[in-house]
Amino acid sequence: MSTIEHNLQDVRRRIAAAAAECGRDAKEITLLAVSKTKPASALEEAMAAGQRAFGENYVQEGVDKIRAFAAHPLAAELVWHFIGPLQSNKSRLVAEHFAWCHTVDRLKIATRLNEQRPASLPPLNVLIQVNISDEASKAGIPLAALPALADAVAALPHLRLRGLMAIPAPESDYARQLAVFREMAEALAALQARHPQADTLSMGMTDDMPAAIAAGSTMVRIGTAIFGARDYGAPQ
Repeated sequence: MSTIEHNLQDVRRRIAAAAAECGRDAKEITLLAVSKTKPASALEEAMAAGQRAFGENYVQEGVDKIRAFAAHPLAAELVWHFIGPLQSNKSRLVAEHFAWCHTVDRLKIATRLNEQRPASLPPLNVLIQVNISDEASKAGIPLAALPALADAVAALPHLRLRGLMAIPAPESDYARQLAVFREMAEALAALQARHPQADTLSMGMTDDMPAAIAAGSTMVRIGTAIFGARDYGAPQ
């Protein structure tokens, strides 16, 4: 068994345990393997271990991997998520290659993605990024701005509003982690009242996954616990 396969099994066990602890079905929770800076060989190991959903933070690196796996026997099963900050000049690549974008935080980006999404592809699944901890260094909108942006995104025909994403400030205390994640769950519930198709809450990483699952996360983004430490000297 490869290290990555072993790590994936361990993460899946942790997801199942966290779900059982709060009375949820682990099948409700998608494991997104965050593969930024990792080589194609590492992704192949993950695929061999049953992983199909991958998250990339850097546009060009992600597109290169998508192209590299286009002829792979599992290509039709792979789901590619863009989860990093998105600049306007890179929006076309995301619109043309990814199935999901987690980091929509302004109408300009949403409009560009909508205009640039090829008609031959299904609508791009988008999540609105919420800056739930009000950190100046992080992208995302304040909760107060969510209804207006959500309404605007939902009206764009080549996008499909699927829910919310957040990266809370690092916090080691479980109770405080849970409190922040519950704010996001409440925000999703309010969003669903206006947009019933919004079914996704992307939150929870290696260090705070149990609290995110307890609060209602439907998609956890796990990188280091699967692939090991990242090499930020790798090409982006």
